[in-house]
Amino acid sequence: MSDGASPPGARGARPTLHLVDASLYVFRAWHSMPDEFRDADGWPTNAVHGFARFLLELLERERPRHIAIAFDEALDSCFRNALYPAYKANREPAPEELKRQFAHCKALCEALGLVTLAHADYEADDLIGSALHLARAHGLRGVIVSADKDLSQLLDEHDEQWDFARGQRWGAAGVKARHGVHAHQIADYLALTGDAIDNIPGVQGIGAKTAAQLLAHFGSLDALLARVDEVAFLRLRGATGIAARLRAERERVLLWRHLTTIALDAPLPQAGFTRAAVDGAQLSALCDALRFGPLTRRRLHDAAGLAVSVTAAG
Repeated sequence: MSDGASPPGARGARPTLHLVDASLYVFRAWHSMPDEFRDADGWPTNAVHGFARFLLELLERERPRHIAIAFDEALDSCFRNALYPAYKANREPAPEELKRQFAHCKALCEALGLVTLAHADYEADDLIGSALHLARAHGLRGVIVSADKDLSQLLDEHDEQWDFARGQRWGAAGVKARHGVHAHQIADYLALTGDAIDNIPGVQGIGAKTAAQLLAHFGSLDALLARVDEVAFLRLRGATGIAARLRAERERVLLWRHLTTIALDAPLPQAGFTRAAVDGAQLSALCDALRFGPLTRRRLHDAAGLAVSVTAAG
């Protein structure tokens, strides 16, 4: 299913960089896979098994030449925590069982020759945004593999976002139908509504519908704040109170927008994000340590063969 995606001609004109939001799929596997898998040391590996299945399906279907897998390592050390200490403070720390599995998932990607991105100061969204920004300068288009609405702010005319689990794709033109605002307004929208997942309060009294109406009228948060006196005259419930709160909370709203804006300047290891050769020894060692079954092992080694053909074709 495609919703507002780039036309086939535009997709074919540029090489594609697949950008994978790894944490989303690791967490999904952690919560959905049965807790019956164990590694050689007895630690649970359900998230690794689920992530490996997702990753294999992606590689088998797309056979990407350019791909980067972004991991979150800035759980409490992100630059946003320095700006706002309460950022994501509502989240429980990941248990040790899950931290170990994240490390295994990253090692699996590296063994398969996939570019992995992680940084102590930047979140996975920032790494994806920075990679896409850099890749565009080298003539690539992006396919962001994630259902996270925050990432929709990155979409340009040639890019797509792909909710892999639901089989849904959309481009920049499809964002408004999904979220009520255009792609370039997502950060402003989240600054107004807040984001409970990230512990960003937003502006009291401004929900999704009101934020969308304000941005439709003014175009941007900056224009809204510059013309805040006009808000009281709009046909909005509680318009006078909303105008007063925007005046009073101007600096806080701008802070929220800073927090909700994805960075495009994170340090990255390379520009092309070209898939490398598989490390057969590391892959076999991981299969043994994680006690993968024969089907998963065969698919992983088949993926290694696909990597050889993909790199040779490039």
